[in-house]
Amino acid sequence: MLIRQQVRKVAEAIRLGLISQTKIVTAASEIARNGLVYGLGGECLIEETVRAGKPAIRLVIRDQGPGIADLDRAMVDGYTSGKGLGLGLSGSRRLVDDFHIESQPGQGTTVELWKWR
Repeated sequence: MLIRQQVRKVAEAIRLGLISQTKIVTAASEIARNGLVYGLGGECLIEETVRAGKPAIRLVIRDQGPGIADLDRAMVDGYTSGKGLGLGLSGSRRLVDDFHIESQPGQGTTVELWKWR
């Protein structure tokens, strides 16, 4: 998936360690996959930035899907609206330094991921 390569490139550019690179690439891949499967595609912003004086990578992944009716429930390990394991959102949250999600039924979902050095 192209997003994995692009995220890895930015993570390397800010000199994230290999474990941190793997974490942000995995989280980005999972959230992007959710956007493709459940959100009918969408867009992804990947940027190199600075947060609290530290080099960082920031991703914003947005889809135009049906949205998530119950975000609290969706963030619990094991919850799935499909056939997966239900670890995508909750697992991604654990892999990054900062995680924000906004979703409304009928209006799609936006996920923001941060990882800093």
